[in-house]
Amino acid sequence: MTAYVGNVPVFWWPYLYQSLNEAFSFTITPAYLSSWGPSILTQVTFPITDDIRGRVRLDYRGRRGVALGFDSTIDYGKDDNSTARIRTYYIQDQNPLLNETATPRKDVPTGRYRLSLEDRTNFTDDIYGIANLTKLSDPFVMQDFYQGEFRIDPVPDNVIALTKTDPFYTITGIARFQANEFFTTTERLPEVVLDIKRHALFGGPIFYEGETGFADLRLQFPKDSGFENYGTTRLDTFHQLTYPNTYFGWLSIVPRVGFRGTYYGKTWDLGSTVFVPPSNPLEPDFILPPPTSANPVAFDGDTFRTVFNTGAEASFKISRTWEDVQSRAFGLDGLLHVIQPFTNFSYVKENGPNPTSILGFDRFQPSTQLRAIDFPQFTTIDSIDDWTVWRMGVRNRLETRRDDRTITWFELDTFFDVNFDNPYDRTDYSNFFNNVRFTPLPWVSFSVNSQVPAFAKGFTEVDTLANVQPLANLQVSVGHRYLNDNPFFQNSSLFLVGGYYRIDDNWGVGVQEQYEATTGILEQQRYAIYRDLSSWVASLGAVIRENAGASTEYGVLFTVTLKAFPKFGFDLNFDPASEGQ
Repeated sequence: MTAYVGNVPVFWWPYLYQSLNEAFSFTITPAYLSSWGPSILTQVTFPITDDIRGRVRLDYRGRRGVALGFDSTIDYGKDDNSTARIRTYYIQDQNPLLNETATPRKDVPTGRYRLSLEDRTNFTDDIYGIANLTKLSDPFVMQDFYQGEFRIDPVPDNVIALTKTDPFYTITGIARFQANEFFTTTERLPEVVLDIKRHALFGGPIFYEGETGFADLRLQFPKDSGFENYGTTRLDTFHQLTYPNTYFGWLSIVPRVGFRGTYYGKTWDLGSTVFVPPSNPLEPDFILPPPTSANPVAFDGDTFRTVFNTGAEASFKISRTWEDVQSRAFGLDGLLHVIQPFTNFSYVKENGPNPTSILGFDRFQPSTQLRAIDFPQFTTIDSIDDWTVWRMGVRNRLETRRDDRTITWFELDTFFDVNFDNPYDRTDYSNFFNNVRFTPLPWVSFSVNSQVPAFAKGFTEVDTLANVQPLANLQVSVGHRYLNDNPFFQNSSLFLVGGYYRIDDNWGVGVQEQYEATTGILEQQRYAIYRDLSSWVASLGAVIRENAGASTEYGVLFTVTLKAFPKFGFDLNFDPASEGQ
């Protein structure tokens, strides 16, 4: 194989060999990232036994130094249906404080590492265990050397769980702990939960569901953060009855009634605490800020809280068919319009201590979306307060036939909440939501998720995404996210544009742009050129990131991959990393 620049041969291999056995493979990836300098990333995967595969990684970064890693994937158990993946990585970093982001850092060690274990063990057909464990040298090692993973999961969890499943119940034991003292962690040492699935009582018309759990909880803040750790034991039990039924042959009504009892071993002593309720109408006024050494919060004794909930869901469907609607251009072979009005009324009454005195573990978190108003779907049990909310809306679906099956051609969901009493949103009405899905043809899709303050003060959010393949050789995607006047999140008008064009049988190009209009910053640019080498594909990619308040980051990646491995796709979601992502 010969590599050319123009018509000039610049590099030659007698031949390049890659076994079709995925257990053995190799990758040599030259790369450049401004925070790394000139780099070369190598990995060799090889079988150790029939059930164990190993991978050695040896990387060199001009501004960082040499890094060594070893990963192993182990299949074990009956029929090899259990899997463990061990990942290790170590670098003696020559510039650990090198930082091209706006987030300050200090006290980063030169010896930087990652140790992780991902395991799922199937003990029997109905008993399995999982272990997700990660130990890091510092809070920035994932950001510096595993950028793709960091964007998805910046704070790796550490949890071990054992689960027993049954058609009527699931029981789970969990141990969650703070392995990395620089991350805030809600420890559960342990937590045991029994979930009773919804089922008919004695075969009758009334259905029962419930969950009961015990947990020894502790909120661990980062070391030297100034916040004080706190913890307690919690025993929680929830039981609910539902009576689903259809009236007049078309009206579905599902009333429900439930009871929850929760015991806490400790509470806050509000008598010694000065607390100013927040002015934000979307923020609950009963959640205390974390205690600090400068402003400690005293503890009080145990307490028992009860919660009564009731409500009902109702819906019905109206449909009409137009068989004469035919359009090859719009992918229509008949049309069925289904209208489904729906409503859900939820009433919750909390009886017990002042909700502010409850220690928060499963607690309220800001979000742009409406929260669940049913139990057990509402999971932030330590933030339960009285509420009376009426959610109503209508679903519209247009369905057609295609390839001997029924598909949804167009879908529109419209809904909003009437807040008679809502501690999580003290406005009279929620935003007005409209969610649109439009897939007229297999090569065209369009979606818009929007919410606007139609009835009361609020914020505006509109998320738009379109994917189209107008030509056999061209794929284009356009996205936009607009967020304005949300009290928890910054205003944003983010544009995403990307595409891939296959020039001919040998060449292809890809582009992706990310532009934030509120700041006027072209945040990210990605470019890639692909060359088909018959059995292989070579790609040269570049990325430019504008980090607000910091320097511009550049990256270049060259890879040669075997076409026989379908896991290597022509996307632009690459990052210079030791795994060639």
